[in-house]
This record gives sequence, C-alpha cells and structure tokens, in this order.
Amino acid sequence: MLQCSKLVPAARLQRFKNSYLLKAIRSVTKTRVKICGITSVEQARWAVDAGADAIGLVFYEPSPRFVNLTLAAEIAAAVPAFVTVVSLFRNAVVGQVQQVCKRVQPDMLQFHGDEPAEFCEQFDRPWMKALGMNDMAEPAQVELAAGPFSKARGLLLDSHSGKKAGGSGKAFDWSLVPENMRGRFILAGGLNPQNVAEGITRLRPWAVDVSSGVESSPGIKSKAKIVAFMAALNQVDADLYGR
Repeated sequence: MLQCSKLVPAARLQRFKNSYLLKAIRSVTKTRVKICGITSVEQARWAVDAGADAIGLVFYEPSPRFVNLTLAAEIAAAVPAFVTVVSLFRNAVVGQVQQVCKRVQPDMLQFHGDEPAEFCEQFDRPWMKALGMNDMAEPAQVELAAGPFSKARGLLLDSHSGKKAGGSGKAFDWSLVPENMRGRFILAGGLNPQNVAEGITRLRPWAVDVSSGVESSPGIKSKAKIVAFMAALNQVDADLYGR
C-alpha cells in the first residue's frame, strides 16, 4: 500500500489536514445545528434536550441576546459533554476576547464583524468566521471574501451586512452560495421551522445556525419553536440521508 508521506511532503500534508478545504471532500450525512443567542441556562437545556450540537453565546452589547461574563459562565457550565459552546464577537478588542476565553472557557470562537484572519487566529482556540451575504452581488464575490479565512473551522454565511449585525430574521439570496462551498459551510440568516428543510435540501450545508427563528421575542427562546425546528431538520435529514 502506498504511504501518503511518500507522495506528499509531511509539512504540506499537515497543512492540508488542517485546512478548511479538507471539509470539501467529506460527504454530509447529518446536518449539524447551532442554536445561537442563548440567554439563560433553561434555554441552553431546551437546546441540548432537543438535540442541538452547539449553542452560541453573544458578547456584542448592542444585541438583545448579549450575555455578561457571569451569566455566560453559568450557561457554559451547564452544557454537557459533546455539545459545543461557541462565543460570538463582533469587532471586539483583544482584551474582551481573552477575558471571555478565561472566564467562560468556550470551545470555539465566532467572529461576526470586520475582523481579519490574523485577529481571529491569535487566541489559540478553534474559530469560525461569518460572512455578511447582503454585501455580496454574486458567488464569485463570496469566494473572494472567504479566501483569507482558510484556517477557519467553518465559514458561516449570514444575512447581515458590514453595517448591521445578524439576528434580523431575514434570509439572504441562497443562489449566492458558490457551488464549490456546498456541503462545507454553515447556513444562517432567517432560518425557522418553516424554511429550514428547504434550505438544507437546496444547499446541503454542513450545519445550520438559528437564533431569531426559534424565539418568542428578541433574546427569548421558545422551547416549542426549538422543538419544531429540530423536528423539521431531522425529517429532512431522514429524507435526504436515510437516517
């Protein structure tokens, strides 16, 4: 049997293994789910009990989903093993991110503003980058914007623009998603129990990210809507992937 190390120099092989591009050759057999904007321990338990793979905690003060360090640490401590805690930032300063990492101990960081790749890479934690799709005019522009973030664990395509944060409840134009990104990106923006099946069927994302679509009011999650969202997702996964 041929050894990979004989065909590709070890350093190059390791860089490839660590690259976001590796996700392009994996087949999607299950759509992962992050429920973002959790603001209480109770909401986190609803998400976990419904089958979410991750929860998101928002550290952007203008957001109605903002949580302070004390509450965020309490929520994170209540999350069981194998459920990922993601901390979301928008144009934060280095000290704020470091403080959250120390106090909350998130599993992953999410950058939702104008942060360059160099900023995102400095915290010694896995991270993902959100791209504001309302700033895009064509798929080629999305590919260009994604280029600098090859070290991200994921690219989240959301309906925000450079001037406005996410959580608007509005979907972006799904035709803007490049063909070569399908199966390896995170779909966000305006998802809810009524349209998540269509989004997964059309785009086959690696994961979906929902916030306002499972709320009764901004920052207040609805247990019934979380359950309905997960039921719709599980049904379309069963139809598409036979699970």
